[in-house]
Amino acid sequence: MAHASPPVKTLIVAPAWVGDMVMAHAIVPGLVAAGAEVSMLAPPATAPLAQRMPGVAAVHKLAASHGEFGWAVRRAAARRLAPLGFERAIVLPNTWKSALAPALARIPQRTGFIGEARFGLLNDWRRLDEGRWPRLVDRFAALAGVSPSPPRLTADAGAGQRLRRKHGLTAGGSVVALCPGAAFGPAKRWPAAHFAALARRCVDAGSEVWVLGSPADVSIGSAIAAAAPVKDLTGQTSLLEAVDLLAAATAVVSNDSGLMHVAAALGRPLTAIYGSTTPACTPPLAAQAAIVERDLPCRPCFARECPLQHLDCLRGVDAGEVFAALGELDALPMALKAPA
Repeated sequence: MAHASPPVKTLIVAPAWVGDMVMAHAIVPGLVAAGAEVSMLAPPATAPLAQRMPGVAAVHKLAASHGEFGWAVRRAAARRLAPLGFERAIVLPNTWKSALAPALARIPQRTGFIGEARFGLLNDWRRLDEGRWPRLVDRFAALAGVSPSPPRLTADAGAGQRLRRKHGLTAGGSVVALCPGAAFGPAKRWPAAHFAALARRCVDAGSEVWVLGSPADVSIGSAIAAAAPVKDLTGQTSLLEAVDLLAAATAVVSNDSGLMHVAAALGRPLTAIYGSTTPACTPPLAAQAAIVERDLPCRPCFARECPLQHLDCLRGVDAGEVFAALGELDALPMALKAPA
């Protein structure tokens, strides 16, 4: 009788941005189907998400903060990884430092885009062809040699219920979650006044509105809460708590941000607002997703702040337009649907 081959122990070196981390899951199902046992090496900011990814067997933390070179930390991680028998590493970030731990751990096959002249660290390097792979998930899939799957995250329903009780949130009925932050910069953030105008429309239509975000989004959340009757939870939840609350929302409205990709991976009906970036590169990979954007000659510019200082790509998006897009999602109550 033939014996099944042992799984190929594969380490994914994961991104530090939340949205990119969610999209990294796009290659996990294909790798598992091809016979891999998949683990992830991730920084503290994104490692918790890997714990909610179907198909990820183990998560190894790289205790380096975002942007930190962390030579000692990467060397220590390599020492922990070396005896685990990894046969392949897929390095998703393009930085030199991200390829260091797999090289120091002497993982036999180390795959990645050449990035910052990583010839000595990678031994299975590729050149990035942005025209051939416009979407980030396609670039990840090209490295892994698999077809990309829609990223998925699992939620803890019990934790979500406890969080709703803790914060005095509704236990049922329609909930629209707003995600007004974007760590990349102001050129990806729809104005707080526009979010507030949308929130008032949703509340008038009978929905409870939650505002979710990191501590960096507290000022935006406060501005929205000052102008609309919302439950402002910015800065009050961990990343995994935000995952469990988003899973309980009827629909989500978000900038092009990490929480947008989280909502998509949870299968939530989603309306995404794009400013300086484009869904051609980082679309929300959800079955129910509406995109709202302005066709302007100056976008996409991919800038953190508007180079022309007018931010028309976002200021020109009206709350009524977003409300109408939100209402077209089948999961919402009739009161939120735009009139015919």
